[in-house]
Amino acid sequence: MRKRCVVYGWLGAALLAAGAAGAQQPTVAAAKHPFAAKDWSALRSGEATAVSPDGTILYRVTFGADKGPTHTEWWTVGADGSHAAKLDLQDDFSPIGFTLDGHSLYGAWKVKDQRQLAVFPLADHKAAAVPATVVLLPRGINSAVASPDGKHFAIVADPRSPDPLQDVRHVQEAGESSLYIVNVDGTGGGWWCSNLKSVDGGNIAWNTDGSSLAMLSPLPHIGHHEVATAIDICSAKGAQHVTDIPDSVSGIAWADGEKQLAFLSTKSEVLTPEHVWTVPAAGGTATDRTPQLQGTTVELEGDTQGRVWVAVAHGVQNDLEEFRDGALAPVYRWNEGNIEGVPARSLYPHTSTQIAMNVEDPSHAANVAVPDGDHLRKITTEGDAELAAIDLGPVRAVHWKSKAGIALEGIATFPAGYVEGKKYPFLVLPHGGPEANDQLGFDALARIVAGQEYVVLQPEYRGSTGYGAEFLAAIYQHFGDRAFQDVDSATDYAIAQGWADPHRLAIFGWSAGGFMTSWTVTQTKRYRAAIEGAGITDWAPFLFTSDLPQVDYDARWPEDDPPAFRKFSAVAFANQVTTPLLILHGEADQRVPTFQGTEFFQLLADRHKTVRMVTYPGSPHFPVLWEQRVNVMQELTDWLRKYNGE
Repeated sequence: MRKRCVVYGWLGAALLAAGAAGAQQPTVAAAKHPFAAKDWSALRSGEATAVSPDGTILYRVTFGADKGPTHTEWWTVGADGSHAAKLDLQDDFSPIGFTLDGHSLYGAWKVKDQRQLAVFPLADHKAAAVPATVVLLPRGINSAVASPDGKHFAIVADPRSPDPLQDVRHVQEAGESSLYIVNVDGTGGGWWCSNLKSVDGGNIAWNTDGSSLAMLSPLPHIGHHEVATAIDICSAKGAQHVTDIPDSVSGIAWADGEKQLAFLSTKSEVLTPEHVWTVPAAGGTATDRTPQLQGTTVELEGDTQGRVWVAVAHGVQNDLEEFRDGALAPVYRWNEGNIEGVPARSLYPHTSTQIAMNVEDPSHAANVAVPDGDHLRKITTEGDAELAAIDLGPVRAVHWKSKAGIALEGIATFPAGYVEGKKYPFLVLPHGGPEANDQLGFDALARIVAGQEYVVLQPEYRGSTGYGAEFLAAIYQHFGDRAFQDVDSATDYAIAQGWADPHRLAIFGWSAGGFMTSWTVTQTKRYRAAIEGAGITDWAPFLFTSDLPQVDYDARWPEDDPPAFRKFSAVAFANQVTTPLLILHGEADQRVPTFQGTEFFQLLADRHKTVRMVTYPGSPHFPVLWEQRVNVMQELTDWLRKYNGE
């Protein structure tokens, strides 16, 4: 049985009764209630995944439970929203897309605890009992995509033999990933371009005739302090090297009649791919095609019609844009909220050109939308039934200037029944990343806190995406001063607006937002309560113990300049903390290893500070089990009630 572990420093459910109604009495509508953690666990959302050759849309529905991991259902729906049907699929099968005839799904199927490629025929919305094709590779697959002619699968996988001592010990070494091409019936498989050993499985793109693939190969995490990416074109004849990018790259697509390759990259020290770049497919120098972009490119993919789709963040909303003739052109915007990523579409030329997108807004969960003329129309309604019983307060994008004159944006979430002019307890909620942003969608964490009669403000501090290259890069070596100043200015703004009771202020954040929380309580005494989840508290060891490269914060070597890394480490200022601090952390967290929270907790506890640490067995960077997620919010709301109450 999974439990939570709790360590300490020095430091009634309302009964709803319903009377029996007489036969002649009118039906009384059930009273609505504020959004709570249990509502979060029940909330359904939908996400378009693929489009069949005939235009049918495959989408995934996810929702929580009282216990265990998130549940997943797979559905299909017509582009007009009709004929929605739940698919009966085999256990442990996750579809990726349709085969060319549209009668089968291919995807990842668990075989002896490894993800392998499998193809399952469909009939009357039910998958066959056994797959028509299974491709077994020594260490399973990372990703797979069908070729445009429907004849092959390109699989990215580790080509090495399994480690016979895997159950005894784990070897710390750079992983490998190469390209395996196999016929759709599972025959004739072989490794292409075997000299390429670090292929990014999420970034490969077939050319139109299915003869070759463009791909990205980033430097491995282990053994490289620097960041760089190789771009290659791979065919049965071997690899053609296109160029090397001395930076991070994401997305790859054929463009300009396959004369060019388009991708996302940057010149910024924070490494986040933020602009559209191109390079001649024959090789040459890469060029930034969007140098003046006042936003951030988020995702890029091409389709078999030669279109290059780009999701672009403009502040707290994403647009869907098309890269054509060397420039970005806006195509769709979801005015009520946000478009998530690039569209799902058919992989095959001369089939349906139908696309499907994922949209959400502050009052609705994510759902599937399709083009309808020059705008989008939502065709699924996941979550609407659950939210019909919820009393939601208003949400608005807001703007202010910090004391330093920096123009900032944020998302303010108000409690149900919000009254203008009334002061409420206040929580500032800095996002993770930090090279990310909050989006104008349904934010469960903000809604749960607002459900406790709080005003919540999510500030897009310097280092956030959506505001251009200079704003994004400003966080480099300045997370603890510039970003902190911006987050703290959000609290100033909320007080100035009359929303926030200046005597009842709190702060909460997870990951990079957890860093901001732990750092903030070493710099100011203005907050009465603080909650940090999986936060960085000691920078020097963090850089080389995280499972991802973290030199986007600071590429200097810690041993060469120790003061630079202690400068923004909360552990170096534990004696200055007066705010009661709750620390939450997953025990299996590899992104921000658990010792980051433990070290800070011990330092605070030994100084007799008010601190509590709760860890979650088996949990990664954020809990995946719903009993743990619900407990995170219970711990948070209990802490607020205890230390930021009346």
